[in-house]
Amino acid sequence: MTNLITRDELQAAIADGEVTVVDALPASYFEQLHLPGAVNLFVEEAVARAASVLPDKNAAIVTYCSNEACPNSEGVARTLTRLGYTDVRKYREGIQDWVAAGLPTESGARAVA
Repeated sequence: MTNLITRDELQAAIADGEVTVVDALPASYFEQLHLPGAVNLFVEEAVARAASVLPDKNAAIVTYCSNEACPNSEGVARTLTRLGYTDVRKYREGIQDWVAAGLPTESGARAVA
């Protein structure tokens, strides 16, 4: 199982610019709502797109999806680890928890390869 990060830890890491946040949901969900600064890497595309979306294999990366029941964040995290990424964690509670806490979100697509 992937190491976890709490909402408070993730919020601080985002504010400090210390983490790359990866939304593991399909693009249509990502475009509707995602965590600040997140990039989209759907689990089924992770192998094909990881190198272009996440060029630094030593960067701090946090994956998330909708909630604790959603398997996508774990799937992307495991794929990244298999591909050689060294600092991958998972925000298990996902965007539903983030929104319920009243934290900021973004919408729209981001320009990534």
